[in-house]
Amino acid sequence: MQKLNAAQQEAVTHFNGPMLVLAGPGSGKTRVITERVRYLVEEKKVMPAGILVITFTKAAAIEMKQRYQRLSKSRTGGVHFGTFHAIFFMILKHAYHYTAENIVRDDFRRDLLRKLVRDTNLEIQDENEFLNDLESEISRVKGERIELKNYFSPLCSNEVFAEIFTRYQKALGQKRLIDFDDMLVYCYELLEQRPDICKMWQQQFPYILIDEFQDINRVQYDVMRLLAAPVNNLFVVGDDDQSIYGFRGSKPDIMQQFLKDYPDAGQCLLNVNYRSNAAIVEAAGKVIVHNSNRLPKEIQAVDKEPAKDAIELKEFAKMSDENETIRDKILAYRNAGIPYREMAVLFRTNTQARSLSSKLMEYNIPFTMKERLPNLYDHWIVQDVLTYVRVAQGNRERGQVLRIINRPKRYVHRNAFTEPYVDFEELKLFYEDKDWMVDRLEQLSYDLSMLAQMRPYAAVNFIRKGIGYDEYIREYADYRGIRADDMLEILDELQEEARSQESFEDWYTYMQDYKEELKEQTQKSLEMQRGKEQEDSVMLMTMHGAKGLEFTCVFIPDANEGVTPHSKSVLNADMEEERRMFYVAMTRAKKHLHIYYLKERFHKEVDISRFVTEIETSEDQNETSPSHPSTT
Repeated sequence: MQKLNAAQQEAVTHFNGPMLVLAGPGSGKTRVITERVRYLVEEKKVMPAGILVITFTKAAAIEMKQRYQRLSKSRTGGVHFGTFHAIFFMILKHAYHYTAENIVRDDFRRDLLRKLVRDTNLEIQDENEFLNDLESEISRVKGERIELKNYFSPLCSNEVFAEIFTRYQKALGQKRLIDFDDMLVYCYELLEQRPDICKMWQQQFPYILIDEFQDINRVQYDVMRLLAAPVNNLFVVGDDDQSIYGFRGSKPDIMQQFLKDYPDAGQCLLNVNYRSNAAIVEAAGKVIVHNSNRLPKEIQAVDKEPAKDAIELKEFAKMSDENETIRDKILAYRNAGIPYREMAVLFRTNTQARSLSSKLMEYNIPFTMKERLPNLYDHWIVQDVLTYVRVAQGNRERGQVLRIINRPKRYVHRNAFTEPYVDFEELKLFYEDKDWMVDRLEQLSYDLSMLAQMRPYAAVNFIRKGIGYDEYIREYADYRGIRADDMLEILDELQEEARSQESFEDWYTYMQDYKEELKEQTQKSLEMQRGKEQEDSVMLMTMHGAKGLEFTCVFIPDANEGVTPHSKSVLNADMEEERRMFYVAMTRAKKHLHIYYLKERFHKEVDISRFVTEIETSEDQNETSPSHPSTT
């Protein structure tokens, strides 16, 4: 095993008192933690049972424990490795005699929130999407210990959110159930209000080590401070430049807060990157230095010689060209002896993977999605468009016609539909005393007859522009207070998918085949999460999902404004998190990093990402340097 460098040795041999270890990408932080545990036990004779090592995932806790056991002479264990939730639940279980039965099941939680939302009479088109956002907001309120009266909800009115939150908590309490966020909040309240119980756990774990400290949220941090007192042997390892879970309440300034709370804390910088070559380390540094809310650090590569072919920056006219190039590069690397599993394509959002996954399927290149790839054709907007097509082809089921009759608004009342199947002539009779309504229904009948004769691409365009569905989307976005462009992009993607389809029948067959292939990918992803042996396959994942992983070759497609950084990032804090995500994505690469950007996305011109420009620009470049080279 390689000898510890000076900074690693300094971190490992720190004994008592608080310590902050800033660990850059690929700097060996896991080894530092496990070596420190061995040092405490074997050199300083600390009782193993008095050491608590906390990670964010169960998999990380298991890996850390196994690595420690390989290092340890005794191999008897005794050191406690666990996730925040596992540790907090252990404390609650001891105090309140909770069992696993007291943890709310995901399906029960979802059904409960669905009922509470429906009781509010909010007009919501995509209920699942709304519930996902609602769950995140509830989690944020608990994780940051925000008072309900001070919380501003972007989802709905503050009064409605407060009502849902309050009724949700009451329903859980009546059944003596807690969710994962309650574990954190209740643990904090218990330790703060019961000094005797707090003292017992402080004595149980006089040494606490925390991995990925930059991902901690407010309530987790507060609990850790309580547990570590009064001796404060709190050893935290993290990198504020890799704090990318703002939606869960983590913030990069938690590291700076630690130094304020513990002014006598030791500090150590692990600044040697053993993973990436010098060119990648240098390029990533050019990007992250533009963030102002960070602790300054300069990361160096072990190999000081920059490889000329390490980084490729390239622009493509359209997405299909980009996908074909990624496919060709993957095959070239495979032919050069690099296994598929050493290649990854990293996206800002999981929906970006749809077009590339289709291209890889077409060429039988094996790939695995770490996250579930949402089926485009399941989205409510797409279902609206497909319902228009079905009605145009003669489907007159009441539910089908009702779905599209007021999208866009035609002000047709539900009371006009009295039978299981709709007859448009009878519908006109219902409104015979209102000429303007009859005109609208006649226009709809004419539009449907036109639609039935079109090919899929033209049909989607006609529904959007001729029938006015785009305008309906803009009105709905305005009502919900959300970005219309994000919703219109769903329609752009659908229209692009429809371009290659000759007929509606061909399109329906393609949709069914695509659905089956997605099922297979979902199964692969589940097996990967369970730790089962995987076939040699390319990894497709989000930047969030790639955290902690490394690959020989990494592709970052669609490096354009609006994608990365995401269009929702308006505030400076959001933009800095976007830059950290890009930095994390870049530093997953060991030898080859390909960053691709588009000139046009869904037939709309798009700008190159500012992060790419930051790589291309350095202080020593003069104004005559090309701003958009195809490769560097």
